[in-house]
Amino acid sequence: MTLGWCEAGGVALRFRLSGRAGPWLVLIHEMGGTLESWDRVVPLLDGHLRVLRFDTRGAGLSEKVAEGVRVEDLADDVAALLDALSIAEPVMVAGCAVGAGVALSFAARHPARCAAAIAMNPAIGVAAENRPALLDRAERLRQGGTRAIVDDSLAQGYPDAFRRMDPEHFARFRARWIANDPVSLRALFLMLADTDLRPMLPAIACPVLGISGRHDPLRPTTYVREVLAGIADARLAVIEAGHHMPDQAPDAVAAAILAFAGDLGALRTEAAA
Repeated sequence: MTLGWCEAGGVALRFRLSGRAGPWLVLIHEMGGTLESWDRVVPLLDGHLRVLRFDTRGAGLSEKVAEGVRVEDLADDVAALLDALSIAEPVMVAGCAVGAGVALSFAARHPARCAAAIAMNPAIGVAAENRPALLDRAERLRQGGTRAIVDDSLAQGYPDAFRRMDPEHFARFRARWIANDPVSLRALFLMLADTDLRPMLPAIACPVLGISGRHDPLRPTTYVREVLAGIADARLAVIEAGHHMPDQAPDAVAAAILAFAGDLGALRTEAAA
């Protein structure tokens, strides 16, 4: 396993590489997350895939941002990071929530570099009626920092039933969320408020797997189906999870990823290995 930093496309990014064999899978965390968002999933992929995960700009220990960042910028960061790490082959890219929006944007903007995309509870924009609440949360974040909004932000995304499964893990998750840089997180809130990726969905030519958490009120299965309807080659898997599915249902997430990769013929068999 390799953990490090590099400058990619003029942005300093923290990344982690793992896995000994197989095709490349790039994992993109949710807004408010870090590369540690995938800690429960990555070990389940070992032996099948090589994994690149990273802190997006403005998140974790990557370079911080102010206002003006766009989802397209984060998608282009993926391509720049692949260049910096000399990963030339087409990759599978997977993301959760806003990370899924970044993954879909990467697939549309860099088709030659994207073998397939996996979109978990994808956030590709905000409904007009929900935009004022998001902007209000961004303002409260500016005034009071992450503690002013943490409970509101996680109330629907991390249902009580999943918190009770492992209270200590949720406590660590919540503490990591509070540790976000409030200026950068606010910039990402504003980014989402101004995002609408629907027009670019028809440009996605690679196979896409949408994964919906059955217990996600933020991006319900009906919404995920609508997103996938705009993509030519898309399929849906529904799992027992809420919004933060890599934390809440890592076994189901890993199984869906490996089944999709297997369907695409991307995984080597033990005999071939």
